[in-house]
Amino acid sequence: MNSKLKKDIERSVIAFATSNANKPHVIPIACAKIVGSTIVITDNFMKKTKSNIIKNKNIALTFWRGDNCYKIQGQAAYYNKGKWLEFVKNMKENKRLPAKGAIIIKINKISS
Repeated sequence: MNSKLKKDIERSVIAFATSNANKPHVIPIACAKIVGSTIVITDNFMKKTKSNIIKNKNIALTFWRGDNCYKIQGQAAYYNKGKWLEFVKNMKENKRLPAKGAIIIKINKISS
């Protein structure tokens, strides 16, 4: 992932899709961080998304920047303790938010 794409991800509102056995679920994400080659998203108020990730780690993200639309496919893991939870709790964007968990996404494919 190049530095422009990293910046675009961190500056965009992202559609974050998960699913259970029968139903897709999508929510908007206003803040994502790139750490190394992973995407970090904070769980402040997620219920269905968290439940879906625990049952099915496959996810998709999409966002638009200028004339470009990107789709990212990957696998998510949910952390409610440890270094990733501490990471999201210390993000300035989460200063007045509960930061209940961290979602760590390993990217499998990026397409535009």
